[in-house]
Amino acid sequence: MEIFNIFSAFGLSASAGLNAYIPLLVVSLLAKYTDLIKLSPPWDAMASWWVIGILIFLSIIEILADKIPEVNHINDIVQSFVRPTAGAIVFAASASNIAFINPILALVAGLLVAGSVSAVKSLAIRPAVTVTTGGTANIPVSIAEDVTSTTVSILSVVVPVIAACILILIIALVVIKFVKRKKKAI
Repeated sequence: MEIFNIFSAFGLSASAGLNAYIPLLVVSLLAKYTDLIKLSPPWDAMASWWVIGILIFLSIIEILADKIPEVNHINDIVQSFVRPTAGAIVFAASASNIAFINPILALVAGLLVAGSVSAVKSLAIRPAVTVTTGGTANIPVSIAEDVTSTTVSILSVVVPVIAACILILIIALVVIKFVKRKKKAI
């Protein structure tokens, strides 16, 4: 059903806003080894060993860089350009089998979704965590982001409706917490 592919595309691109390479790697591996996701050309190149190897390497670099103090800030700056791009790619790749979606629209939607999640992470959540904890919570928060990105990516393909509900719940909780924090500051 095409509606589930849309949920899947949105969930995957939102995951890319947290970690650029995990959703790409999940899609690549699932396309290579399962029938859960079918990638149309040219996106089927994501299932090649070269792409999978590069994505594994880049995932490891991003995961490790985000755990090292000071390096994580530089990583966030670099990734603020990479995450929206990854979101655009994973949205377009996962939506490539949907007949009524224009590829340019899919790229733009993925860019906006991943860019929005990345902006909230980099401009609101991470600075607040750094300031309120003196940086001591950055590593646990980074681990939670990686786990969330992986979980939402897998669920987006396996059970896209549940992933969409989880995504809406997480966004609602973040917005509520952010609004409460702003009200306390005033």
